[in-house]
Amino acid sequence: MPSAIQRIEGSANLPAPLRGGVVAIGNFDGVHRGHQAVLEPALNIARQQGVPALVLTFEPHPRSVFRPEQAMFRLTPAPMKARLLGALGFDAVVEQEFTREFSGLSPDDFIRSVLMEGLGISHVVTGFDFHYGKNRGGTPQTLAEAGRNMGFGVTTVEAFSDEGGAVISSSRIRELLSGGEVAEAAGLLGYRYTVEAEVTGGKKLGRTLGFPTANMALVPEAALRHGIYAVRFRRADGTLHDGVASFGRRPTVDEDGAPLLETFLFDFSGDLYGETCAVSLFGFLRGEIKFDGLDALVAQMKRDEEEARALLSGVRPLSALDLETAFDGLVA
Repeated sequence: MPSAIQRIEGSANLPAPLRGGVVAIGNFDGVHRGHQAVLEPALNIARQQGVPALVLTFEPHPRSVFRPEQAMFRLTPAPMKARLLGALGFDAVVEQEFTREFSGLSPDDFIRSVLMEGLGISHVVTGFDFHYGKNRGGTPQTLAEAGRNMGFGVTTVEAFSDEGGAVISSSRIRELLSGGEVAEAAGLLGYRYTVEAEVTGGKKLGRTLGFPTANMALVPEAALRHGIYAVRFRRADGTLHDGVASFGRRPTVDEDGAPLLETFLFDFSGDLYGETCAVSLFGFLRGEIKFDGLDALVAQMKRDEEEARALLSGVRPLSALDLETAFDGLVA
């Protein structure tokens, strides 16, 4: 079971025992395989030097500060990102508040106030496209020069590509999820895409139809394709259940409602209301359909259940970072 990672609000609040560590810097939304190519060297260097392994990230995401009118589909909100980083082996994640004022720091001031005075870094690891400071004036080259002058090491990691030679990026994964291509997204993430929310009460129509569901309202920015998914459901106590989930507006019974994730858990009975649970998407079965009455809907739901059971019967974790491992004992 991975140990709980420390979440630190800002570099100025870093506890003394965590100073002098190796720091990986980036937004790391998704903690995907491309990010892991940056994170792994930081872990290795920290272990070699016997110092803490840290991640410096920024909250809220800078894009939401500069373009608030454009809703941003976050792959991993801060708590989930922290769990994944903890599963990889990091000691702490420093969540630096990102404001317009903070973005106005000169590159030199960013290094001095955040990296040196705040974190007391011994080594920093970034991606090839890392920029920092006012107008993104700092580059990997200026960071390396500062390291030589100020006595800390710098490692820059080149872009990481998939087996087909295409660069793995968060935006590419968002596009795949928006198209329902969850298996392809999992291949880039290195784990199956997972959402987390509280189970809330509903109209109980599913129970009437023989398919009681755990209902979860996702954030409005969650741009998943509407439709039916084969899923694995994790309760707050870590218990796993296979299931089939619908995400969308339920056009047959409630076309005007807000999008909702409704999961039917196989071979389960019990009360889940109020629990914060996680749902991992294993396969996209079909798009959302408006049926000609409830009988046709129920008949299709039975077919969906059969297909989801068949899909889930042979699956195994993709890697050590699969959320079935990363969430053990860590779901709030």
